[in-house]
Parts: sequence; C-alpha cells; structure tokens
Amino acid sequence: MRETPEDLERLQTLLDASLAGSTSHLRSIINADRTLTAAQLTRVLTGMCTLALSTVTAKGEPRISGVDGHFLRGKWHFGTARTAAKARHLAARPAASVAHMRGEDLGVFTHGTVEILNPPDRDPAADWPDLLAYFKEFYGDDLFDWENEVVYYRLHPHWMTVFAPDFARLVAEPRA
Repeated sequence: MRETPEDLERLQTLLDASLAGSTSHLRSIINADRTLTAAQLTRVLTGMCTLALSTVTAKGEPRISGVDGHFLRGKWHFGTARTAAKARHLAARPAASVAHMRGEDLGVFTHGTVEILNPPDRDPAADWPDLLAYFKEFYGDDLFDWENEVVYYRLHPHWMTVFAPDFARLVAEPRA
C-alpha cells in the first residue's frame, strides 16, 4: 500500500459520493454490504491489474482496449505505446473510463480525466521519477525505451464504484 492517510480520505470521499449519486439500479447491486472501503480497496489492488480502457475516437465512436493498470495513491496509472491509437485518442480527448474485474468477485469502475505523466514536449509530472522507478522495478529497466516508446497516464477519477461481495475471499485467495 502506497497511499497516505490523505489519499485514503480522498478516495473514501470519492467512493461514498459516487455511490450516493448513482442510480437506484446501481445501488441495488452495489451497496454497503457489497463494496469496499478505500483502505480495503488499496489492499486488493496491488501490483498489475488488467484494465479495460475506454476512449473515444474523433468521430465520437467508443473504443475499448486492455492496459496494465497500477493503483497507486488512490488513482489508476497505465501506459501504452506513444504510437497507439489510444494515445492519440487520449491526447485529443482526455476523458476516459476504466474497469477492472475479477470474475464475479470484484468490479472497480472508474470515470475521469487522464494526465500525461511523461509528455515528450513538456516537463514530466513532478512525481514521474518515483513512478518511473516503480515501473522499471516492476517491468525491468530495459524492457522499453522509457523516454521515447511509452507514454504513461494517471487517471484523475471523478466517479468510482466498487462491487465486492466478499472482501475476506478477495484477500484470502491468491490472484490467478
């Protein structure tokens, strides 16, 4: 867990507000008995989590693709090739949605706006050196040309909900 107490408080506020503002249909599925607290969520979302990333084309057509997601400090971080279609979509239209699901045991659904962490033509995010060190440790220092081949994003969520009917099962069973 890399979250500070402030990160956890901010995440809990977001989770509570998102669920409270959701439709009655969603609240009939995700409720206090079938969700996680911010602290529980950060215990479950460790390492790499496969995300379904949704972007939008210039014609307004939705596109979905998979990315490696890392939940750090209460926000999703993910990367792709600088030449990928999703990188073009996000550069022009930074709104995005991601979903991380583990069968019927966990669903984390997030909508927000992306920040480019390592833009080629501007200064990187202030915490990029620390994030780059994390990614290099996770993937290996020489997997990519980290400066030129890959672009990394942080999704600043404005809405996030979590479906998890059994927290004890999530932390007891190893991930597949």
